[in-house]
This record gives sequence, structure tokens and C-alpha cells, in this order.
Amino acid sequence: MKKVSSKDLFRFKFVGDPQISPKGNQIVFTVSEVNEKENSYIQRLYRYDGQTLRSFTSGPHDGSPRWSPNNKEIAFISKRSEEEGNDLMIIRTDGGEAKILAHFKNGVGGAKWLDNNTIVVLAIEKTEKKDSKDDVHEIEQIPIWFNGKGFIYNRRGQLFTVKRNGKSQQITHEKGQISVFVPSPDGKSVAFVETPDPEHNALISDIFVLKVGEEKPLKLTKSNMMIDNIAWSPDSKKIAFTASDLKHGTFTIPQIYTITLGKRMRKVCDVDLSKENSVNSDVRSSSPNPFYWVGEWIYFTMTDGPSAKIYRARNGKVEEIIGGKRNVDGFSVAENGNIAFVSMDFTSLDEVYLFKNGKEKKVSRFNTNVLKTMKLSEPEHFDVKTSDGRRLDAWIMKPVDFDARKKYPTILEVHGGPKTAYGYGFFLEFQLLASNGYVVLFSNPLGSDGYGEEFSNIYGMYGKRDYLDLMEVVDESIKRFKFIDSKKLGVTGGSYGGYMTNWIVTQTDRFKAAVTQRSISNWVSFFGTTDIGYFFVPDQLGGDPWSNFDGYVEMSPITHVKNVKTPLLIIHSMEDYRCWLSGGLQFFTALRYFGKEAKLALFPSENHELSRSGKPFHRIKRLDLILDWFEKHLKEEKRKI
Repeated sequence: MKKVSSKDLFRFKFVGDPQISPKGNQIVFTVSEVNEKENSYIQRLYRYDGQTLRSFTSGPHDGSPRWSPNNKEIAFISKRSEEEGNDLMIIRTDGGEAKILAHFKNGVGGAKWLDNNTIVVLAIEKTEKKDSKDDVHEIEQIPIWFNGKGFIYNRRGQLFTVKRNGKSQQITHEKGQISVFVPSPDGKSVAFVETPDPEHNALISDIFVLKVGEEKPLKLTKSNMMIDNIAWSPDSKKIAFTASDLKHGTFTIPQIYTITLGKRMRKVCDVDLSKENSVNSDVRSSSPNPFYWVGEWIYFTMTDGPSAKIYRARNGKVEEIIGGKRNVDGFSVAENGNIAFVSMDFTSLDEVYLFKNGKEKKVSRFNTNVLKTMKLSEPEHFDVKTSDGRRLDAWIMKPVDFDARKKYPTILEVHGGPKTAYGYGFFLEFQLLASNGYVVLFSNPLGSDGYGEEFSNIYGMYGKRDYLDLMEVVDESIKRFKFIDSKKLGVTGGSYGGYMTNWIVTQTDRFKAAVTQRSISNWVSFFGTTDIGYFFVPDQLGGDPWSNFDGYVEMSPITHVKNVKTPLLIIHSMEDYRCWLSGGLQFFTALRYFGKEAKLALFPSENHELSRSGKPFHRIKRLDLILDWFEKHLKEEKRKI
């Protein structure tokens, strides 16, 4: 077996979006892998027919497969034509060539069957018409851009129907932002979630139902909730949905409700855990957040501590269906209750499983042989009792070829969010560090998801109790694990983890090296430059910069930059609209202005998702930069060479 390398990214296959057929006997899903020659990815559809597994489409950019109600065809989104945009494709399940039904020049956000002859598509339409030579952006509203999508001020998603003969028709003309949609089982209506006023009430959304053939949709909700997912009841008379009343802003845990077309609403699940997968990984494919109503049960994912599991609920009763020490990244449910899902854990990547008659069967093994050739470090769990009486989940990864007689440099990893979690997810970054002689330490401090609303709520407390939790995790690990070299500590993290890395190096000099990624250094500029800043920061910190200027300043790492003694590598993507480039630039400029040791690495044509879906060579370069920085500053023998 060999040690992990950053270039092992080339060897992995990323499995996602498992869609089980209506009858529950077949599965179609996506498999993507690196195209090293083109520095890009190839994604194809694979199909499991109940006995054999085989490639179903040729790619190179096939995704979002959806079965027709009669089990005979699969619709999917691709990029086959040479024009800009996406193609809506269709292929028979018994084989043959896929064909283009329609092309959407501004992109497609999803496609689902209304009936056996009609597909509903969420397509992007430009509201601004101008000469192709005019490249000036004339903007009169916010948000102006969105991470991974670019400028959106002149774009709106609208629903279209596409017939099997390729004829398409726009069926909505909404002024807000449509996020999700679901056709009714009887083929007579389409339900969708819309944020009516993203400029002034970005957290408020509503459910609408549009009957096919009518122009005006029926509004079901009262513009007083944030709604995430929707699903029709099998009889097409009710809609289930996850929603938060925002009592404590976005820290409020969403619950599951049902509503009739007569607008009568009831709560069916009030478990104090998020109804989504919040567990992190840097080597996964894309799967939509699953939410289904099959028979009498509503199926969903819930983050329970370090695990993402499949549950179902009805009338206040909640059951765990698929659990264990793993991370379920996506699933779908057939009419007979069979479930197709993908899951990973600390030392295995996502693979496809079939859950049938209470038993599960592993369907794919794309990464099994690759992982068998690699020396992997298995994270070990330990509890940390905090000074204010709480218990934290924490993990430690020993270096490969571990020798208990030695002391090792140790890297503290801090997750993003903050309302996400570390858990049973594979991390190439962690394994790379462990393969190069580092102890890797990670935990779920206050603010993390998976432990209830009170635990995740750090409103106005960024850099306070969460910082203390992280330092107490480090203290406990040094006390408990004698192989940690307390004089050679490093810290790194991205997004909120990047903010915390910046904060940590302004508060203490115990870390001898740090790497901050896609980070926040100044809350005032974050408010005004990022895609979510104008509503996210008031929700998290309290007030806007004009009403809470002192709070914004106090919680901004750049305010305390003169305290920094730790050498800092700043990694930032140049098209990161979630944590805009200004955050990294300001911190780097301030550090150099005050004579601090700092290095800035800027990645062109990348966004906030660099570590997870950036260009392959950029992902590898990022990993190598992190490793090289810690090698330079935490290994004395390296510096002497």
C-alpha cells in the first residue's frame, strides 16, 4: 500500500444522485471522474437493472436523471450541443441513443416528469435584453451575483413544460426566485417554492401551486416562513414541506409540515435536528436534498451529530430507516418503499446501495480497489468536556506508520458553516496530512449542526464561545495524547473555518503555522460585497453595519490584525462570491503592512467550491500549497535542508 497523494484525486470516482425507478427494481445515478488531459470532469449516467451495473450514457456532462412515471424513459440534463446553455435529454430505459428534446441557452436548474408525455423544467431566463457588444452591467437591485452562477441581477428561473415532440411552453412569469418545484402525481399541477422579494426579504419564501393550463398560481403559505423542500402526497391533495418560522433567524431548526390545497396546515415532525445533510467532505458528488412522500410516510435526511441518516415521519411519529456511522449523501424512494441511496464514511467514498425488505445491498464498488491500495488513517473519537459544562464530539487521526514513541506536529481543522458538522465523511485533505506525518484534529464546537437549535445558535457570538471550544479541544487532546507535539501546532479551515483561522491567529500565538481559505476578515465589507452578506450577516451578528457597527468591528479579525505572530497562508478564489476576494486581500495587505509573514495564493476562474469541485489541477495545487506551508513551518528538519 502507498501513502496518500494529492494526485489520488485522479483515481477517485464520485457517485451521486441515486434515482430508483417507480417500481423499485432499477437505479440510475451519476458517476463523475477527472479528465486529466482536459483538466475537467467527465460525468455519465450508470444504471443498475436489478442484477448488473453498466454505463448508461456516454457523457461527458450528463446529470439529474429522472424516471418517467411508466418506467420506460429517463430524462436528464446534459451539454451535447455546441451552443451555450444546457440540453434536456431523453433516453429509453431499454437502451438506444439519447436525444435532445430542448435546449435552454441560459441553463437549466432541474427537470421532472409531469406525466409520461410532459417534462417540467426550471430554466433560467434573462430579463435584460441588450446588444451583444454591450458588456456594461447596469444594475438596479440586489443580489447582483451568486456563487457559482455569476451575475444574477438580470436572471430569473421560470418553469417550462416540454412535450416529447420538443415543444416547450413557459408556464410561470414570477418576479421572485423559484428554488424548488415538484409536479403532482396526478399530472394536473406543479408546486413550487418562491422567494418573492429576495432584495428585502431574502429569508422569506412561499409555496405556490399552479394548475396546468392556468396562468395564476395559488399561494398556500403566509409569507412568514423560510421553506426548503416540498413533496406531494400520493393522492395529490396535500403538500409536505420543511420550513422554519425564523423565531431565532436561520438558527431555528426547520420542521416538517403538511398543508392542503385548502391551506390547512399541521406539523408532522418537530425533532430538534436539521432536516438535511450537514456533514462535510471534500470528495463527493452533487445530490439534491431528498424529500419524498410515499404511501403514508414522508422520507427525509436528518443530521444527527456526526451522521446523516434517512428517517421517515407521519402524524408526529418519526422512525430511523437507515442509520449507522456513515453519511448518507442522497437517496430516493420507490412506490413500494425500496430505497436507493449513496453513503460514505471516514475511509470510504460514496457508493450506491439498495434498501429492500429491511435489508441493504451494496450495488457499486467504484472506489473499493483504489482505496485498498492506500494507507488510510482511521479517525478516533473522543469526548471533550468544556469549561461551561457541555460535551463536544472530537476526533484525532494518527499519522500513517504511527510510532507511539514519537511526537508529531498537529493540525487543527475547523469546518465551515458555521452550521455544518464534521462526521463520517471522507476527507482527502485530512488523509494527505496524515500520510505526511501529521496528527489531524477536528471537532464540532458550539455553532455546529446536528446537536439541536440551542447548540447551533451563536447569534452575535462569533469568535467567543466557539473559539474557546476549539482551544479546549486542543488543550484536551494535548493532555490526552502524548504523541502530540504541542510546540508544533497548525490550524486551517475554510469559509467560517477560514474566519475562525483568521480569528485564532489574532487571539493566540500558540499555532506556529496557519492556512486560511475562502475566508472572512471584515464583516462590514462582507455585508456589502457577497451574494448573501446583506441578509446573512444581520441574521448571524445582529443588525446591519449602521446599527451595530461596533459589533461588526469587534468580531472582525482585521480589527485585531496587529496581534498576529503566526505565519499565514491565505488561499482565495477570484470568483468566490460567497466570501468575496476582498476578505483575503484586506487581510493579506494588513499583514504585510504590519510586517507579518504571509503569503497569498489566488485561484483564477474558481469560486467558493474550489476544494470540492474546482478544476482538478487547482484542487491538487491547493492541497500541495497547504502541505508545503505546514512542512515549511512545522518540521524543523525540513527547514534545515
